Amino acid sequence: MQASDNIREMTADDLGRVIDIEIAAYEHPWTVGIFRDCLRVGYSCWVYEHKRVIIAYGIVMLSGAEAHVLNLCVHPDFQSRGIGRRMLNHLTQTSRESGADTILLEVRQSNIIAIQLYLSADFHQLGTRVGYYPDHDGREDAIILAKSLITDYDPLLGI
Repeated sequence: MQASDNIREMTADDLGRVIDIEIAAYEHPWTVGIFRDCLRVGYSCWVYEHKRVIIAYGIVMLSGAEAHVLNLCVHPDFQSRGIGRRMLNHLTQTSRESGADTILLEVRQSNIIAIQLYLSADFHQLGTRVGYYPDHDGREDAIILAKSLITDYDPLLGI
């Protein structure tokens, strides 16, 4: 992270910029209402600022021993610069500090770059959610990935 970069908690005042990034990055973006609901219910919501401009965000639902990454997005103009990895590391550390022992997420099966990021961060495939995402041709499957936040725990083996 550069000296001018900062990860901080998301606020309602950030939602305009967050929606702009969401629309730039996704064919089927979340609505501002979904983001408002995430803040309202207390999900762990973060933004990544570069030179005081939000360029990425991440949202994780913390629930006891499990953390679920709901959204992780980097503005297309800033992708492939390690920002997604920094946000993922932050969400993972926040989840670990909250007491979660596993973090999981879904990713479009066509999102090869994101899948490579998650696999390189020690996530493992658990399965598939058929027709999980809207797609221009109907629906697209999601790959379910998980990572142990306990050093010696393997979520695939349960030991």
